[in-house]
Amino acid sequence: MDPLWELAASLHRLQSRRGRWAYAEWYRGARIAMREQKLERALRTTLLPLYPRAAYFPDFLTPPQTLGDLKGGLDELLTTAPRRVGEEIELLDQAVGAPSWARRLVESPERAALVQALRAYYGAVVAPYEDRMTARIEAERTARCRGLMDGGIEGMLAGLGPTMQWRRPVLHVRYPAQERDLHLNGRGITLVPSYFCWDAPVSLADPELSPVLYYPLLHEQPPPDAPLGGALADRSLTELLGRARAAAFRATANGATTGEIARAAHVSASSASRHATVLRDSGLITTIRHGAAVLHTLTPLGASVLRAATGAASAPAPPSSYSRVNSPSPTRSEEPNRPSPEVSKE
Repeated sequence: MDPLWELAASLHRLQSRRGRWAYAEWYRGARIAMREQKLERALRTTLLPLYPRAAYFPDFLTPPQTLGDLKGGLDELLTTAPRRVGEEIELLDQAVGAPSWARRLVESPERAALVQALRAYYGAVVAPYEDRMTARIEAERTARCRGLMDGGIEGMLAGLGPTMQWRRPVLHVRYPAQERDLHLNGRGITLVPSYFCWDAPVSLADPELSPVLYYPLLHEQPPPDAPLGGALADRSLTELLGRARAAAFRATANGATTGEIARAAHVSASSASRHATVLRDSGLITTIRHGAAVLHTLTPLGASVLRAATGAASAPAPPSSYSRVNSPSPTRSEEPNRPSPEVSKE
């Protein structure tokens, strides 16, 4: 997972209703978290103007040298050469219009303030989904590795569709911004699956930077009669643990005594104690003495299981059509504000 890219892509999700069904739970939680942590003004005046859902946003905001490292990425952002920052802000201004204050980002104090806002946003909006995002991305990596073992590089690349097609020696990509070719010239390319990327892959605008291709995870849209929200969580946990133990597990989310578990699960105190023992031995809860009673609370593993039980956000497979054309224009975007041409990269 690339934290700074996921941050950027999540900001694009906030600016579009496309695919909103796939991120509905996250969207609701994000709005609440930003309101509670008083981030709405920073979002409106600082972050969204720098990450527009348009044909371009600055490459220095997603440094490819620090993939997978939030702290390293933010440090890289801080130390970006002022000249490069100024050039990319100028490109942003030409593409969609940059806010007047953005040109001050060539100065270190302004970039430090931006990093502070990014760190706060990530902690409030993206970090709570890290477990889910990591699980999905690890699953994708495992699938690509199996393709590699079964069919070599050809097999791995052949499984990337439907937004990408490998036809030696060119990887054809359904790209949302202006049509372009990217010539690797022996440099290789890093493929990064993205949880928040929607519909089509995205690359860096500057062809001189280390080639990176962020591509969306593909998910199935739930059937019309599928349970939603809490109903889905109830059903999945019940199928996994059984009705009574699932109720006992949920009861510990905010801490619960054995008696409170018994009442929540509608079982006897002795049965509640047995359920707590199984959950504790499985590493899902921990138990401490609290006065005359014992208090059961979730472990980090238990919290991750409970969050995962609410169901992963998903995105539909986009239509597959491809072309291979050239353009010198440096652009990148998931969703430009005009019809997306079909593009491939080499």
